[in-house]
Amino acid sequence: MRLNPHGTVLATAPEAPAAAVFSAQSECELGLLQDDDFQARLLDGVSRTFALTIPRLPPALAGPVSNAYLLCRIVDTIEDEVSLDSARKRRFCRRFAEVVAGRGDSVSLAADLAPLLSTNTLPAEHELIAVMPRVIGITHAFDTATRAALSTCVNTMADGMAEFQDRDLSGGLANLQEMNDYCYYVAGVVGEMLTKLFCLYSPEIAAHRDEMMRLAVSFGQGLQMTNILKDLWDDHDRGVCWLPGDMFREAGFDLRSLRPGNTDAAFRSTFSRLIGVAHQHLKNALAYTLLIPPGEAGMREFCLWALGMALLTLRKINAHLDFVESSQVKITRRAVKATVLTSRFARGHDALLRAIFFVAGRGLPDADPALARLSSKEDRTENQSL
Repeated sequence: MRLNPHGTVLATAPEAPAAAVFSAQSECELGLLQDDDFQARLLDGVSRTFALTIPRLPPALAGPVSNAYLLCRIVDTIEDEVSLDSARKRRFCRRFAEVVAGRGDSVSLAADLAPLLSTNTLPAEHELIAVMPRVIGITHAFDTATRAALSTCVNTMADGMAEFQDRDLSGGLANLQEMNDYCYYVAGVVGEMLTKLFCLYSPEIAAHRDEMMRLAVSFGQGLQMTNILKDLWDDHDRGVCWLPGDMFREAGFDLRSLRPGNTDAAFRSTFSRLIGVAHQHLKNALAYTLLIPPGEAGMREFCLWALGMALLTLRKINAHLDFVESSQVKITRRAVKATVLTSRFARGHDALLRAIFFVAGRGLPDADPALARLSSKEDRTENQSL
């Protein structure tokens, strides 16, 4: 999400000429592709990372997971669109959730939304909105249980992200619980959805469903917290801060006074505590991954690549607490390649994976495991009803 502090329009952007972002020739080329190739082409435009990792999944999972990511990216595109105020974003997100659930018309939604997208939105995202009806057609061709998993994820994400639209985020979130909530809406729900798909695919995985659903939320939070810490100064430039304000105030630091090049000891000590919390979530992510049968090599690699890159990013952040832009703590292509090769070599050996994770995380702060003990959406709903 690229929110401004008050959820208002960041800029008045003119309508982008259609030819500049999505040509008739491009649409024709996409139309000739089979569904799997069509989704792979779209993924390559909106997320190179997922375009590389999703093909590691078994074919029966790769299609639904590709579609799920595209659906989530549509929600994110609406939320990030600078030409829409918060009220219109909510209406479009609600319409899209209804379309995914099979209660709305994707053609009219795409026709209404596409002309409003500004040049701030990536050309690949313009393309994604333009071909939304076919993406939805693929969604609706899945079996009932798969469609339900995707629809629940989109519905929760659309409603949850809207909660942060009208906030003044220049001074951070209120507390760690709010940070948990934000991470849940943008990443935890995706982990839950993936777990549901994994369980539908494998009865052996389904035997651990309850435990994996809880760990999936933590997995998502670990990845999202790593991004939040890495993007601290990029977000700061936009007047946004996703850090929990209460933790810093308790240490004697006000996030509203945060500036690049900050050397305040109270800020750094609290920032290190958050690195520890993210580290603890990634420990839970490893536990999640090890519940996937060793024989499911592709599924393990899908998880391990994300986990490994997040852990290496945390190491780099921890070693450069004086960083002032995300590029300074971004891992190298060599590190990415090493993650891929190590995951491929060790994927079937639980003890070896634990040892590699321990060595890679050595020197990172630790946190009270209770800070990373999150419940699934189902658990939360059940607890609220008691």
